[in-house]
Amino acid sequence: MGEIRKPKIVTTPPGPNARALIKRDHAVISPSLTRTAPLVGVEADGVWVKDVDGNVFLDLSSGIGVTNAGHRHPKVVEAIKKQTDKLIFVNSCDFYTLPQVELAERLFEVTPGNFKKRVFFSNSGTEAVEAALKIAQWHTRNFYVLAFIGGFHGRTMGSLQLTTTNVASRRHFKGMMQGVFHVPYAYCYRCPFKQTYPDCGLWCVDYIEDIMFKKVVPPDDLACMVVEPVQGAGGYIIPPDGYLQALAKLCRKNNVIFVADEIQSGLCRTGKWFACEHWGVEPDIVTIGKGIAGGLPFGATVSRAELMDWEPGAHENTMGGSPVGCSAALAMLNILKTDRLTENAAEVGEYLLKRLKELAERYELIGDVRGKGMMIGVEIVKDRGTKEPAKAERDKLMTKAFERGLVLLGAGVSSLRLAPPLILTREQADVGLEILEQALKEIK
Repeated sequence: MGEIRKPKIVTTPPGPNARALIKRDHAVISPSLTRTAPLVGVEADGVWVKDVDGNVFLDLSSGIGVTNAGHRHPKVVEAIKKQTDKLIFVNSCDFYTLPQVELAERLFEVTPGNFKKRVFFSNSGTEAVEAALKIAQWHTRNFYVLAFIGGFHGRTMGSLQLTTTNVASRRHFKGMMQGVFHVPYAYCYRCPFKQTYPDCGLWCVDYIEDIMFKKVVPPDDLACMVVEPVQGAGGYIIPPDGYLQALAKLCRKNNVIFVADEIQSGLCRTGKWFACEHWGVEPDIVTIGKGIAGGLPFGATVSRAELMDWEPGAHENTMGGSPVGCSAALAMLNILKTDRLTENAAEVGEYLLKRLKELAERYELIGDVRGKGMMIGVEIVKDRGTKEPAKAERDKLMTKAFERGLVLLGAGVSSLRLAPPLILTREQADVGLEILEQALKEIK
């Protein structure tokens, strides 16, 4: 796509070609898909996406943390091409491949915990969560699971029972896995217990031990606790210091398997390889997806070795851990390390956070700005005093930004989530912030 310094809008999006394609899409594709913007991408490079009408957009979404190293990173493309020239597929349930073993060994180096590990490869984050649930249930012979309100863990029938970002994803699906209990997450901006941190003493954790464990579900009957170290679809919610440590300590005390869903927050997104490292927590199981293979469908469930004591045939899939996917993932892990993307995520993310907080001082619509690395939430409200969510204004803000060439995503009820490719520079961040401010001015 050549050298690009800023978005280029040649016709107000969606242009005529985009509208024509969208009309065809509506006739054949499931209406269950939520579409954030009428973007019909045909080419992408780095942080830029070109649509079918020739408009060029700055992408601050990276496909919800999928294209962490940017679109079409040359080393990922090269790894895919090399592997397809040798071997595209062999059933990993029945046979063995070199890329699987190499990827497993590399993942063990970067995932938290200096203990022996095993991994199950799958095709998505949702499948990674399903594997985690089955590992925990098999190992403990227990059935119940504890999850958190506002969490998103997938849409298959097991992971869906954990997901509580909204009722639309759960309505009418009565075949969901039973036995899941939900507790409030540490959403300090909107504390469901009407407490204030740190004076609360982390009452949301005490609630689990004093109420849930004593009156609702005994910990002896729990297979696991599943939590996002940073809630993603729930609004990019950063928990307070001490929260994740307290959850992990509670699990250890009660012999409950601690599962960290790092599908969105992992792989350097927050300025650490995995978000739980910000608080020194070593989960028993980590679920990985989205950005692991540069855009190819892929998932991984990394567990303490002793937890994967299930028998052959207890859990398999056909396409998981494909040679091409593993090769892309190996390339991605190397890029994250050699290109210093962890450091860039931390440095440019801190800059973005600072600039967004300055915007909040000028625009009353912004109620809260929070983030770690390049995982930043901006909550839009009608009134800062009441904190009433401003969903319509948030959606309009995204539309106005899109028309100017900026791709954003929503999260929670009325938040923006900024999750740019980890290669984003300060100069590119400034371009995006300028467009965002123009959109804020227009709807102010």
